[in-house]
Amino acid sequence: MKYLIAALLAFGACGVAMAHGVAVGDQGYIQEISGVKPFPFIFLGAKHMVTGYDHLLFLLAVIFFLYNNRDVAKYVTLFALGHSITLIVGVYFDVPANAYVIDAIIGLSIVYKALDNLGAYRRWFGFQPNTKLATWIFGLFHGFGLATKIQDLEVSQDGLLANLIYFNIGVEIGQLIALGWILILVGFWRLHPGYYRHAFATNVAIMAAGFVLMGYQITGYLMFS
Repeated sequence: MKYLIAALLAFGACGVAMAHGVAVGDQGYIQEISGVKPFPFIFLGAKHMVTGYDHLLFLLAVIFFLYNNRDVAKYVTLFALGHSITLIVGVYFDVPANAYVIDAIIGLSIVYKALDNLGAYRRWFGFQPNTKLATWIFGLFHGFGLATKIQDLEVSQDGLLANLIYFNIGVEIGQLIALGWILILVGFWRLHPGYYRHAFATNVAIMAAGFVLMGYQITGYLMFS
């Protein structure tokens, strides 16, 4: 259990080193190519999701107390829809936004869901916010966060929309791969009696990682914006 918590905090600490976006090597490749390139953009999209610690932390928090595969599918689909909309629209129409602000909200999404898992909103406000709606809304910000990174690149307009769609397909493939591993690991952990005993500490660790990501982005906004 202590290793899982340490790993979660390490994910958050990664945000101090760099904001999750497009890898430097991939940036050069994206800027050099033009025309419709299905497989490269599918690969890049999948890579983005599999290595996206902010997305993975949020998905872990979302499925933490979901035991029915149908419920998992509903929440993940809502997140994917939100992510897809803002990723494509944000880049294609060049919607302006401050990347630090968007990434801070992404960190907030992790904090929000961890608090939700801890039952904080029922205790504080006496009611449970709509978790499906929150998942979709935060999915919009996760997608927009990536859109702000791609907007900084000199991407060819030749085949842009098609490439964005292929990139998004790759993101969803990567999400399914990452989610599969998360479900397998959490499934095995649930067989252990310590799962429920350590659920509180784990969600506190997830929340702490979200605060680290938020703090890094807010600092960047204050210093560089």
